[in-house]
Amino acid sequence: MRLPDSLRDRLRAPLGELIPDRDVPGAVAGRVAGAYVVSVGDRTTERLASVGIVPSLQIVDGLERRRGREPPPAGGAREIRVENPPAQVTEGSVEAIRAAYAMEPPVRILVSGEEDLLVLPACVHAPEGAAVLYGQPGEGMVVVRVTPQVRNKTAALLGLME
Repeated sequence: MRLPDSLRDRLRAPLGELIPDRDVPGAVAGRVAGAYVVSVGDRTTERLASVGIVPSLQIVDGLERRRGREPPPAGGAREIRVENPPAQVTEGSVEAIRAAYAMEPPVRILVSGEEDLLVLPACVHAPEGAAVLYGQPGEGMVVVRVTPQVRNKTAALLGLME
């Protein structure tokens, strides 16, 4: 599925609570306590690790703002590798996310391409009550608590992709 230009602006709006960058270190632990934690993005995964949180599922691509970087330490996670080109969500990526949720955590999905849009299927297939976190460039970190409403919204957004 490809991201149409008409959907780009809608996806810039946070899907959940935006925690400003300056507040992330002190605020994030309380927002995810007791939840199955999913991190989408290298920097998000790294920031969570810096406050002692090893996400149950980590989705990373070895890029930050489209520049190559070393992926953050895996924290003992099992690894699944997938290809997911920029501005797309491949069926292989969706299957990897489904498979990761069925595995004993922590699990890392290492994406060749771009992981940004994988927050959508991560929300669609996450366990009820999971906390899905991703970065909002230049602003902070978004925390999405998975509810039926979030699942429906993210599934609808995926359905709008071509």
